[in-house]
Amino acid sequence: MKVSLVNPPYLPLYSRAQRSPAVTRSGTLYYPLWLAHAGALLEASEFLVTMVDAPARGLDDTAAIDEAVAGDPLLVLVDTSTPSIDSDLAFAAKVRERLPHGFIAASGTHVTALPGEALEQCPALDAVVVGEYDETVRELAAAVEQGGDLRQVSGLALRGDDGAMLRTTSREPIADLDALPFVSAFYRRHLAPEHYFNPNSLYPMLTLVTSRGCPHNCSFCLYPQTTMGHRLRTRSPENVVEELRYIGRHFPEVKGLFFEDDTFTLGSRRVSALCEAMIAAGIDIPWTANARADVPFDVLQLMKRAGCRQVCVGFESGAPASLAFIEKKLDTVRMHQFVRDARRAGILVHGCFIVGFPGETVDDLERTYRLAAALRPDTAQFYPVMVYPGTTAYEHYREEGLLETEDYALWLDETGQHNCVISTGHVSGTELVSFCNRARRRFYLRPRYVVYKALQSLTDRGEAARNLKALRTFVKYLFRG
Repeated sequence: MKVSLVNPPYLPLYSRAQRSPAVTRSGTLYYPLWLAHAGALLEASEFLVTMVDAPARGLDDTAAIDEAVAGDPLLVLVDTSTPSIDSDLAFAAKVRERLPHGFIAASGTHVTALPGEALEQCPALDAVVVGEYDETVRELAAAVEQGGDLRQVSGLALRGDDGAMLRTTSREPIADLDALPFVSAFYRRHLAPEHYFNPNSLYPMLTLVTSRGCPHNCSFCLYPQTTMGHRLRTRSPENVVEELRYIGRHFPEVKGLFFEDDTFTLGSRRVSALCEAMIAAGIDIPWTANARADVPFDVLQLMKRAGCRQVCVGFESGAPASLAFIEKKLDTVRMHQFVRDARRAGILVHGCFIVGFPGETVDDLERTYRLAAALRPDTAQFYPVMVYPGTTAYEHYREEGLLETEDYALWLDETGQHNCVISTGHVSGTELVSFCNRARRRFYLRPRYVVYKALQSLTDRGEAARNLKALRTFVKYLFRG
């Protein structure tokens, strides 16, 4: 049986798989990580898989559909996101026109949060796969192939006999991540590393995960609340190292790795054991990971020895009330200590800063900028808070009348970059976007920062290449609104 997995067209270089889907100023384009994981498991179960990543290859609807329906697949899975949902469901309808007897399903955080809405909006859909869907898609494919009872497949939203939505039993998150096939092997068969870019990693790069789930409760964070859950599940160090050896053998062109765990640094013992295993195995590919600003200095030192070159850290806000609202459970004192420790360990820090939390004033926004300037991370991003269906933040803004629109297309502006659809009660969405643009310019055009980046590029060839590639797409945004 043939299965087609589709990351459908939308805007050029639309990065659907990231936590805040958009066309980014830095040219970031994520791997279709979760589609690829599902594809790897399907192939391990001897299904024939076609992977169509339209944004990476610049395919329009016609070209993407031609590939998706070639060979008459029995199952087509279309990935979705909140800003692109209308386009994604229209794409599914077009697939239905070309494949009238196929089974068409949708995946992604948006349809997981609003499965009934998706089924109602798009009669072409047969099902929505809800939550973490690797095993759901495999069981769905088997049921479609064998004519089985779809109601026995956990993790689905279907249409019942009366046309109303029917939910099958919830699927438990995958407990044994070591049992999953390597996603990098699926990349090798279906995707080209040169199509993907993350400015926080050396180019070309691969994206992997060593764990799923996050026990923290940041109110705006998308994946733990919609797909991966709050229970931390980890791969063993031996399993991760085996995949890294595979990458070393089969991806000689790859210069960097990005560990896209919700929070790679959860559990000092786990992180230390993994780093020690990487060191013992002689793994020498530089890597980047998502981290919290609470990693002990000795663990940072070990991460550096294991090849860590950068961490991406959500500092979020300089306003104490905002940190309390999002349940960050970190204060600015600890943030400063973390950055000092990372710098001592020789690890670069990419800082993420968000404005627009309920009740914030213009003074609170300035506190966040001042925090970013004082921390002096290697790079920084400033965004208005993006709230997505399925998160407690979305529900709060909606209930408090702070959500300015529910037209999902307006989550982005006309160029595909992040827009702002909320207000704080004191500051409008338009004002929040303007503040982020000014903060970005202030941060990156500081003379001290310009000199720092110039010296870094002169003394480190890898960093020079990364800086140049990011600068080519990013610089124009520093000099316009």
